Amino acid sequence: MASSYVPVLLLIAFVVANAALIIGLSHLTVRQRPTPEKQTPYESGIPPLGDARERFSVKFYMVAMLFIVFDIETVFMIPWGVGYRQLSCGVPLAGGSCPAGHLVWFGLGEMLVFMAILLAGFVYVWKKGALQWD
Repeated sequence: MASSYVPVLLLIAFVVANAALIIGLSHLTVRQRPTPEKQTPYESGIPPLGDARERFSVKFYMVAMLFIVFDIETVFMIPWGVGYRQLSCGVPLAGGSCPAGHLVWFGLGEMLVFMAILLAGFVYVWKKGALQWD
């Protein structure tokens, strides 16, 4: 059981070592010469105007929340795709495939219900006008 975590732990170790190496190299190679021009905030080449704490429209937050909701829901399709063969077989898999005559539609039906709920949410949001950018 513990050996199945070795690839994941190796990946995490590689990512952490890579991040530490990149940050370390950047600190070794950069010249620290702060100037007033370098210290000013950069906003698309335009000097900043007004207060940085101005209110944003609710539509920005609505689009962000909708993106997160639909993104998380579509991420649930990955485990379904991995387990589709097992979900669509009425008996345990034999040699990685379903024996003849034991194919069921449970796995596909499960995803169709999920997609219908996702589509209903999308249509609701569309009808409410949350996707309109006027």
